[in-house]
Amino acid sequence: MPDSSQVQPVAFNCEGGLVLSRSSFLMQPGEAIELLNFEPDISGGYRRINGYSKHVNQVVPFTNSTAEQPLMVTLFADKVVAARGERIYTSASTTLSIRIAANTSMSGAGTISVKSTTGFSSSGTLQIASEIFTYTGVTASSFTGVTRATSSTTAAAHLKGAVISESWTQRVTGRTNAGKYHFERFNFNGTEKLICVDGVNDPVVISSADISSTAVSSPNAASGEDTSLGADIASTTTMSGSGTITVSSTAGFINPSSGTESILINSEIFTYTGLSATTFTGVTRAASGSTAADHTIGAAVSDLFPPTVTGAKLVTAFKEHMFYAGMPNTPQEIVFSLPFDEDNFSVALGAGSISVDDTVVALKVFRDSLFIFCENRIFKLTGSSQADFSITAVTRNIGCINSFTVQEFAGDLIFLGPDGLRTVAATARIGDTELGTISKNIQPIFDENIKDAGSFDSVVIPDKTQYRIFFTKDGQAASLSKGAICVLKKEAFEFSELKGLKVTCTSSNVEEGDVVVLHGDVDGFVQRQETGNTFDGTVIAGKYRSPDMSFGDPGIRKHMQKVIINYKPEGSVDTDLFVRYDNENKDSARPAVYPFDTTNLAASYGTALYSTTSSTTQFAYGGGQEPLDRQSVEGSGFSVVLRVEDDGQSNPYSLKGFQLEYQLGARR
Repeated sequence: MPDSSQVQPVAFNCEGGLVLSRSSFLMQPGEAIELLNFEPDISGGYRRINGYSKHVNQVVPFTNSTAEQPLMVTLFADKVVAARGERIYTSASTTLSIRIAANTSMSGAGTISVKSTTGFSSSGTLQIASEIFTYTGVTASSFTGVTRATSSTTAAAHLKGAVISESWTQRVTGRTNAGKYHFERFNFNGTEKLICVDGVNDPVVISSADISSTAVSSPNAASGEDTSLGADIASTTTMSGSGTITVSSTAGFINPSSGTESILINSEIFTYTGLSATTFTGVTRAASGSTAADHTIGAAVSDLFPPTVTGAKLVTAFKEHMFYAGMPNTPQEIVFSLPFDEDNFSVALGAGSISVDDTVVALKVFRDSLFIFCENRIFKLTGSSQADFSITAVTRNIGCINSFTVQEFAGDLIFLGPDGLRTVAATARIGDTELGTISKNIQPIFDENIKDAGSFDSVVIPDKTQYRIFFTKDGQAASLSKGAICVLKKEAFEFSELKGLKVTCTSSNVEEGDVVVLHGDVDGFVQRQETGNTFDGTVIAGKYRSPDMSFGDPGIRKHMQKVIINYKPEGSVDTDLFVRYDNENKDSARPAVYPFDTTNLAASYGTALYSTTSSTTQFAYGGGQEPLDRQSVEGSGFSVVLRVEDDGQSNPYSLKGFQLEYQLGARR
């Protein structure tokens, strides 16, 4: 029996996340030098991430070219909403509750049982994988009158849980040259609505009542001109469509070709149908609920409305007003609507505009304030109405790189600054605000991608207290596209790296308590993250590398005896453990790979699958959920490194911790 009296055990938990900013010898053993496609787990350890799979089987239709990428994806009114090219579409998605065999006949009277038919049309076309079905009716949990293998497709077997979706329906068109969308859900009048802006066209509002759309193009939006009254107007003077107002000049005011435009004198609103060099004609007074009043020569006459919100890039609802920003001709202006009316900009009734001294990049409501992120500054707007809205500077030295990186996360606002991820954290002192950089541990990742990425996207997974940021580079393959994961654990942020996700737009949605994370991909599909074990069929490469561990003395050789791995599998796991020495020096011992898998792993009753003698993975009754995998290992060195690499065929699993056992050798 071998002598183990001199064996030195060292155990550590996997915690601290990816660290690229410190010497390996100064790192804690549980931290990682490489942590690829793993996520710091809020329940402890590092978890190999889930994959993603199609949420809608049909590709989002393009307008002019297959090169057009999805510009928006979200859930709204029980439907999937997506934008591509010049149009916005809706679809619906659910999953099979009973499997369908390839030989099951459906010729007009078939039934497909599903989780729910909410959001689906009463009849239409469905797709599961590549097979297309038609149906003529629905119940709460089934499609009826089904015909299968239509449109020259072939009947195939479909497992329980397979995604089933309906064809895309066009809802909005004419969005010429649309950019990536920002959107906001709101309810000003008892009906849920979705407002979308694309940086080029009029904002558009989609109603949940009938999925109809309305453009926010304010026919009364004017040029922002001012003039002065050239003759007194008495409160008793009647103007009911044929009145005339004399002014010093009408230069710059809009001459309506049809309909009316509006002007404001003091607090009274007038509409007009025509103008000359010094008069407004076809005037109606006391419009929009205002009151007739006396006005004297020299009184200011101005456009009733601020400049148009056409071309807004940004939109958010705050204090029952809709705020717009990012208009191409007024990049430093924020326009807000009338309370409870996203399409009314009457200054007299409570709308208005605010300007800041920098280009507005993002708007985000946080707690009781509206944060205005600019290129080089950040402002905070407080108040509840036109009468008391006020702006204060949070910082005049730091700005936001990209609007699509701003998210509410773990009780803070997180955004991408020029030096990495930052938070805007409200402190215990009311009104005080603190800015902090949180991504120093992985600064090289941001240094590499901030300057080169063509676009950025982010998403929050609230049940994991997780923020994901994606860097997209033009022409780069999806397999090479990178991102980062940030997780709040025990009041500290931990990080890891993503690779293999090339997204064009994202959203995080909570549907009946279920978190649904969606993204559009470069091929035009809507994908759901946190599903499956592959990236829509492409294997996930998961990699972990520990620091170089010298156990306090890099001058003494360690003869390794055993590595004990504490992990939590979520199904069959097939991965490899590598033990390397002396900073992975090629001249040091390089033992063969040690298989690290769930073969012959004991399983827990009630939670595991039972196997047969022919199963790849053998489960035994009565085991634990977080097993210890004991590996006898070979080799020696002055420092040791552990690597775990899976081949992408594994189910997710969490690395909880390691224990290393070794004997001391000679000092060099």
